[in-house]
Amino acid sequence: MSAEELVYLSAAEAARRLRARELSPRELVEACLARIEALNPRLNAFVTVTAEAARAAARTAEAEIQHGRYRGPLHGIPLALKDLFATRGVRTAAGSKVLADWVPDYDSAAGERLREAGAILLGKTNTHEFAFGATTINPHFGPTRNPWDTERVPGGSSGGSAAAVAAGLCTISLGSDTGGSIRLPAGVTATVGLKPTYGRVSRYGVVPLSWSQDHVGSITRTVEDAALVLNAIAGHDPRDPASARRPASDFTRALDGHVAGLRLGLLKEQFEQPTDPEVSRAVSAAVATLEGLGAKVEEVSFPEHGQALNAGSVILFAEAASVHETWLRERPGDYGEDVRGRLEQGSLVPAIDYLRAQRARTVVIERFNRLFERVDLILSPSVPVSPPKLDEPMISVSGITLDARAALLRNTRLYDVLGLPALSVPCGFTRAGLPVGLQVAGKAFDEAMVLRLGCALEQVSPWRSRHPSL
Repeated sequence: MSAEELVYLSAAEAARRLRARELSPRELVEACLARIEALNPRLNAFVTVTAEAARAAARTAEAEIQHGRYRGPLHGIPLALKDLFATRGVRTAAGSKVLADWVPDYDSAAGERLREAGAILLGKTNTHEFAFGATTINPHFGPTRNPWDTERVPGGSSGGSAAAVAAGLCTISLGSDTGGSIRLPAGVTATVGLKPTYGRVSRYGVVPLSWSQDHVGSITRTVEDAALVLNAIAGHDPRDPASARRPASDFTRALDGHVAGLRLGLLKEQFEQPTDPEVSRAVSAAVATLEGLGAKVEEVSFPEHGQALNAGSVILFAEAASVHETWLRERPGDYGEDVRGRLEQGSLVPAIDYLRAQRARTVVIERFNRLFERVDLILSPSVPVSPPKLDEPMISVSGITLDARAALLRNTRLYDVLGLPALSVPCGFTRAGLPVGLQVAGKAFDEAMVLRLGCALEQVSPWRSRHPSL
């Protein structure tokens, strides 16, 4: 097997080979480290590489597997963590000069669980500063570039995690999602991005942005890999006050490929907004494929869509300003201009507006959930536009000029406000070779249904075998 074939194995495929001892953790880790050395100077996906620690962990994993102490399907799998996740003894800067020297003495809950499952940390990936942005253009650590076109952004804020998986620098990665920061970069890099239900995965040890909208999830190569990662990281954690006391089953059991009879809703308000015609074409083809598999499709409407997004923005800006109150007062010059401006804007939100937004949020959650009386899942483009170029703050879609950041986040933000599970799965490419993702959202704590549909589409699509030309 060539080095390129090795680095593009899915976690599930690699696990089967590792367990059968057809492949060793050391081979897999060395292939990824060589890939990082060759391509990271161009992509800037990793900001910290823990090569020696990874090699030591690979040796340990190999010995454990050889002696019958196999921990499960993530044992020996190369992992990257967004540089928002605390890592014991490894710098966690959150993409900022403010935390440039912070070396935690503890691990995040999700990172800890993956380590216990046997995953091997390769390093930390670049992020938009403090996860407060959609492009991963970072003024302190440099921009991450999209592997499909290095003149374009990889989305954000988990752009480094998505670029690393897409380019074969690691097998699985973790990110955070407050406005779309997992699904957006997954959508524009042809990777799979899963944002679980709010409370499904502990946020302990993840630098916060908006505590009532922050989610922890994965960016992976396949839907099956997303299910495997969720198996490892889901579950109650008393260290996170929002952690749900809900049992987590084996999410891979839902991946049977059957969608006949499922009721799928196309969210009218998201399809009506300006959308790149090439994105619309790919999404329409994916929906037609699902219909061909026996799913039933209808249009659904959520008139409170704009109200939900407005409430989410007020909550996000106010909570972010609260998180950063002391740093922003004492070290304003250590922030990048874009993030500092958003935090300063958030500090001006009156308390009454914040409370009104939280009340509005309660109402829109209740009203949106009524849609699930008619449909099982709700679909839309993950990202309605192609990723802009690094120097392109405004973009044109069908003759309409749009703010690039707002356009990138337009379809993903809703599900952070609602706290519902949502998945981005590759569904095609534009004529220019840029990825397009389909967003699948479901009922609270019904990740199994979301993954089931994503897997069904993936199984009949050719996109898994297509990789960026690097």
